Amino acid sequence: MPGPDHGPRVSAVPFRQFVLKLHSRCDLACDHCYVYTKADQGWRSQPRTMPPEVLHRTAQRIGEHARAHRLRRVDVVLHGGEPLLAGPARMRAAVTTLRQAATPVPVRVTVQTNAVRLDETFLRLFDRLDVRVSVSLDGDRAGHDRHRRGPDGRGSHTRVEAALRRLTTDFPHLFNGLLCTVELRNDPVTTYRALLAHRPPAVDFLLPHGTWAAPPPGRAPDPRRTPYARWLAAVFDEWYHTPGQRTGVRLFDEIIQLLLGGTSRLTGVGTGPLAVAVVQSDGAIELDDTLAAAYPGAAGTGLHVTRHSFDTALRLPVVRAQQAGAAGLCATCRACDLHRVCGGGLRTHRYRAGTGFDNPSVYCPDLYALIGHIHRTVARDVTAVRAAS
Repeated sequence: MPGPDHGPRVSAVPFRQFVLKLHSRCDLACDHCYVYTKADQGWRSQPRTMPPEVLHRTAQRIGEHARAHRLRRVDVVLHGGEPLLAGPARMRAAVTTLRQAATPVPVRVTVQTNAVRLDETFLRLFDRLDVRVSVSLDGDRAGHDRHRRGPDGRGSHTRVEAALRRLTTDFPHLFNGLLCTVELRNDPVTTYRALLAHRPPAVDFLLPHGTWAAPPPGRAPDPRRTPYARWLAAVFDEWYHTPGQRTGVRLFDEIIQLLLGGTSRLTGVGTGPLAVAVVQSDGAIELDDTLAAAYPGAAGTGLHVTRHSFDTALRLPVVRAQQAGAAGLCATCRACDLHRVCGGGLRTHRYRAGTGFDNPSVYCPDLYALIGHIHRTVARDVTAVRAAS
């Protein structure tokens, strides 16, 4: 395990998003899950459900942080494990407590769920509480059930599809979007069209979590091979060239925004500071929880909501390092012509034993190829528009 990652000294940006691990266990056994199948197995010692006293103190800490920094809004993601395992009563208490403690700062609450338990009871509750719902879906039945299975080996697609029908038919205003993990064995266009069938307002395509120590599936050392870029470029072409786009794809939207000189709000591209804090079900304050894929304890800060404020977390060298932007990239990345757009990729994917996170992403060839493909496509259209004006 590497030592502390101090990184360059930068001014800290207040946390604007808080991920609460409301329930630390899951009712599925997805074999690509970063929480349960990667290097950090700390979930085993976590309480199953966040105790009421921990939730109350977390809400107070979020409220004091939001008011101290005069934030216009904070975003809270109820996460897990599977947060719906906490049950409707605990869910109601969590949302109510969070909003009361943050007054007068508004709190936008989203639930990230596998949707297996997303029934009428939960949907009516979320409607009353104005809670948005994001659902994990990996495409059509064959693609989704390749990984997202229950402990008994049974696929979950049928149950998720039924839940999405309830959501999109009766409560479409609550639908926040779909999260899809890229699987090279699934056809990219078939996957994208299967997601579109549910009329999502947005889609997030997520790269499987891996590091230089434990590379993701199909990510060979040969930099000439870019299987993830090819997969995502096929989706991009379908999305970009279809008249009247029916959904936003955040990865593509943010890359285009960056190529045109803007900034990104998406973790994993761009050089903006990461302003997210995670609270585990026992009250531990942590960094981005995908760091579980790097090494045991990689996300840890040693802080706890009962003893420490979020401002205390902002002063930690590890937090400043993850907010360092371009200054926090390795020399190879800083010398790259696309570093402002790529941003070095997700910090988790840079890990290598011995050098910590001071490396390019394990997905570096794919990111470079994908951004190049999008750049060429957009540049042709911009040139054509200018020529016609």
